[in-house]
Amino acid sequence: MVRKLDIDGDAQGDLEGHGGEHRAVFVYQMDSYHYWENVLGRNDFIFGQFGENFTVEGLPDSEVCIGDRYRIGAAEFEVTQPRVTCYRVAIRMNEPRMPALLVAHHRPGFYFRVLQEGEVGAGDDIIKIADGPEQITVAECDGFLYLTGHTSEHLQRALRIPALSNGWKGSFQAMLQQDLSSETAVGNPGLAYEEEAPAWPGFRQMRVVRINKESGSVTSISLAPIDGQPLALFQAGQFVVLRLHLGSDKPSVLRSYSLSDLPAADHFRISVKSELNGIGSSFLCNRAREGDVLDVSAPRGSFTLRPTDTPVVLLSAGVGATPVMSMLHSLAADKSQRQVWWIYGARNRVDHPFAEESRSLLKQLSRGRAYIVYSRPGAGDQVGADFDAPGHIDIALLEKIGVSQRSDFYLCGPPSFLQNMRDGLKNWGVLPEDVHTEIFGALEPITPGMAQVVHIPHVPEGQPGSGPPVSFARSGITATWDPKFASLLELAEACDVPVRWSCRTGVCHTCVTGLISGSISYIPEPLERPAPGNVLVCCSQPNASLTLDL
Repeated sequence: MVRKLDIDGDAQGDLEGHGGEHRAVFVYQMDSYHYWENVLGRNDFIFGQFGENFTVEGLPDSEVCIGDRYRIGAAEFEVTQPRVTCYRVAIRMNEPRMPALLVAHHRPGFYFRVLQEGEVGAGDDIIKIADGPEQITVAECDGFLYLTGHTSEHLQRALRIPALSNGWKGSFQAMLQQDLSSETAVGNPGLAYEEEAPAWPGFRQMRVVRINKESGSVTSISLAPIDGQPLALFQAGQFVVLRLHLGSDKPSVLRSYSLSDLPAADHFRISVKSELNGIGSSFLCNRAREGDVLDVSAPRGSFTLRPTDTPVVLLSAGVGATPVMSMLHSLAADKSQRQVWWIYGARNRVDHPFAEESRSLLKQLSRGRAYIVYSRPGAGDQVGADFDAPGHIDIALLEKIGVSQRSDFYLCGPPSFLQNMRDGLKNWGVLPEDVHTEIFGALEPITPGMAQVVHIPHVPEGQPGSGPPVSFARSGITATWDPKFASLLELAEACDVPVRWSCRTGVCHTCVTGLISGSISYIPEPLERPAPGNVLVCCSQPNASLTLDL
């Protein structure tokens, strides 16, 4: 019995990566079985070898089109998308290359949407009842996303097909927007966001030119290039990585800090919260002096302002004010006509950085408004002068002060603050694409079908490898490369560094990671390389000392 979302007794195992209305039934062809038996030299396949629900005679990917409709038994179906490659087919086939081979050989298979529920049995005839518009085959559609050579016209045709699943439409819309707005396309936004190439590779020496105490716990440090050459303007909200040399007898450490000033060609400003056991923050807040020279990476990060006309809500707590402070500077410098909200939470006046600076910038915005809450106001803290109300930031507060749900929300702060605000905004009805979050530390992992277990990153157990050092900047550890690992992804997993992946063979770009310094080799070569300054960790190995944004 075929139902709207699955088949009785043959449902999807991982509903995060598969399933739903547009991926109810997966179809694979006997002709492809015979093809792979020949290519791989195998004769041990069984039905369902490729994870399909229906194994069919006919219906080749090179002829079936997105939007085609079929009747099988008492049920009716519509073709919605090609297979999204993932690591499971590699496990089923005992062939690590399989996700890439399915795409490269134009034999992905496809999904049905169930138009009419009904019983289907082996031996039933497959009757075509309607042609899909635009006549784009499954193999062609798959190639538009995963392979090079598509045109804007290809994408526009695909987007005119009503049956195409929302996920693929979103990917093609992102690719089309890039094609139409940029003569020099960077990466593949249909697969993952990939940053533009950084302004310089590795680290650049910069001198501490100013140190300013912003609050009881936050210190700002201004840095200027020692060679006097102008800096490329960063995007407000981005961060830099510092390589800190703690002493001749100690290894250097890597730490990431948001830029908190207006983008300028002559200096960067970072703002650092002094943590009790923070090696990097203690060094910068307590030992750094004007004139010191530090190693600084080029600015990176996708937490940047979207160029729209909707209201901007800058929501932060604690030292999370740093990247949104840069955004506030940028909006003020542009004399933005957008409504701008500066909503900030601190303990009290002593722990309130950028108080006067933010007030001054808001005065330059014709539609700028602020609301400050203190969780533990001091005896001398004054309502109306220092802050607006005691308590914490939540959705009830946003509703009370008149924040529109149709705004662009930029969030930064402690993990609990971020989680509460994201959940609250979702329940309030804010669209996911309108919520932008900056996370200090490791990014949230993507490990489809696997339980999420949080560990503290560490060097791998056993004897260290003999290869080049690999540093994970967000996690703050460095491990030496060992050829026993097939990829940088495997090394990261051995270190319990939070990672993102899906296909594990260079197809889907889920694992794309910022390459801060060093160089890599691809083994195997991915179907499409990421933009310069990024690396696919699932199929790469280090050539020399390496620093990754993980």
